[in-house]
Amino acid sequence: MAGWFDVAPETELLPGQAKLIDVDNVMIAVFNLDGEYYAIEDVCTHDGSPMLGCGLDPKQVIDGAEIICPRHGARFCVKTGEALTPPAYEPTTTFPVRVNEGMVQVTDDRWD
Repeated sequence: MAGWFDVAPETELLPGQAKLIDVDNVMIAVFNLDGEYYAIEDVCTHDGSPMLGCGLDPKQVIDGAEIICPRHGARFCVKTGEALTPPAYEPTTTFPVRVNEGMVQVTDDRWD
């Protein structure tokens, strides 16, 4: 069991913000969309490129509830991981997120 990893206090991950966290060598992007938290693997399924971790300002790769791969423009739904536009056709992995005693946490439950 992977366990839960701290992302940030709720007060530091405000609506419209995102944060990248390394969970056992998997880069996970955690988003606050209007007070709801979502997490996806920070990888474009088209070519394996990072999206939130690409080095650009997050405002350049986040568009509402979508994240845009900066290399070729594929869009993914932050809520479901679904690939929304070519050249990506496969979804990116989603992860459970919770708030525990004021701390936003994420887990990689694929191996549980």
